[in-house]
Amino acid sequence: MTHRHLQFPRGFVWGTATASYQIEGAVHEDGRGVSIWDTFSHTPGKVYGGHTGDVACDHYHRYKDDIHLMKELGIQSYRFSVAWPRIFPEPGQLNAKGLDFYRRLVDELLKAGIRPAITLYHWDLPQYLQDQGGWVNRDTAHRFVEYAQTVFRALGKDVPMWITHNEPWCASFLSYAIGEHAPGHHDWREAIAAAHHILLSHGLAVDAFRAEFGARPAPLTPLGQGAAAGEAGDDVPRIGITLNLNHVWAASNSPEDEAARRRQDGFFNRWFLDPLFKGAYPADILEIYERAVADLGFMRSDDLPVISRPIDFLGVNYYSRDVVAAGDEGLFKVRHVPGGGPVTAMGWEIHPESLYRLLSRIRDEYTALPIYITENGAACQDVVVNGRVEDPDRIAYLEAHLAQCLRFIEEGGNLHGYYVWSFLDNFEWAHGYTKRFGIVYVDYDTQARIPKASAYWYRDLIQANLAMV
Repeated sequence: MTHRHLQFPRGFVWGTATASYQIEGAVHEDGRGVSIWDTFSHTPGKVYGGHTGDVACDHYHRYKDDIHLMKELGIQSYRFSVAWPRIFPEPGQLNAKGLDFYRRLVDELLKAGIRPAITLYHWDLPQYLQDQGGWVNRDTAHRFVEYAQTVFRALGKDVPMWITHNEPWCASFLSYAIGEHAPGHHDWREAIAAAHHILLSHGLAVDAFRAEFGARPAPLTPLGQGAAAGEAGDDVPRIGITLNLNHVWAASNSPEDEAARRRQDGFFNRWFLDPLFKGAYPADILEIYERAVADLGFMRSDDLPVISRPIDFLGVNYYSRDVVAAGDEGLFKVRHVPGGGPVTAMGWEIHPESLYRLLSRIRDEYTALPIYITENGAACQDVVVNGRVEDPDRIAYLEAHLAQCLRFIEEGGNLHGYYVWSFLDNFEWAHGYTKRFGIVYVDYDTQARIPKASAYWYRDLIQANLAMV
């Protein structure tokens, strides 16, 4: 299979990603405390089939073999998250064994020549903090900074890429208003407060990061126009945040549908992009929230300058587009409409063009900062046949989306890397183990790893790009 049409610039980072609760297992080992996802997954009716992350992919015990497999596949960077309850299982109680696991993980990655990329928060909040209000409680933002500082100091300059939060929209609105994720609440005021405090904790953590590692480094320029991430001499730790973003389309050209499109874009995209890069919440969405919940007193006048602290890069998670029409129900009066294209096993429409449009919109409206695609991938109906997993639909998905990434770069876009979601099949949150995103198949009964055809395709793509530079 040829990859010549996907020739990326020198220095482009080829990665893959996972998250702690989805793969680690070992929930009761080495002093780990209870997270909100432990509680949520053990609550009947919350997760498909009563599935939990108690064992997951047993990565906690198998990380060396998993890293060896990454190396065989040519992965250059591994994005993983730290489990907060492993570090602080109880209030103020530092767990050295928890830190030691991530020290060993980082050391093993470095030995394999793989760059670690750490996400500090991928949704596994300690349950004791949720008992005090979780992200609705402003104090949680300060507890997050204490946790972040501890990890900064423990892993230090061996980690060049740090991400404060993964997908704040999911950790706030999906979790506190829609109720699909832990803690499973249905309260809009809680969700708005959670979103605000997560963003606040991000800005405070950026301040702590600068205090630990020094002044903000020189920004990375578009590949081909200067020093590239991952090249010799660029081992300076950098910090950013990862947002899940959609390009929103109106179902028709009517003014009503266009207004619905803007509201949905405000709810999903602008509510996070605007405070981070413009230092203000979008006025139209703020007005909707003020009407809905009246009291937004948790937003303080000096919070937005903290939230909008300069960062070093933006992580973007993209899976699908959003098509909406004017509706009669819900806070935003928006009706979701099928886009009409093929869908993944999640039911999400495959629309690579929207990734290009999204990246272009970020560049044009928000920031010239480096962007990393920190998650992109597809759930497919994968089966093992004669010891192999053929997943042509996933390969087609990845190829089409990478083509749009390259299109953006060729137009001068400042995209520096791509992380396939996910390295392993894993615990897919409320869907349990029914959805397989991995480029590596996991037999949950035996914990056997079987690289899928997509893993070998990705390996060959990486090798082809390295050979071309």
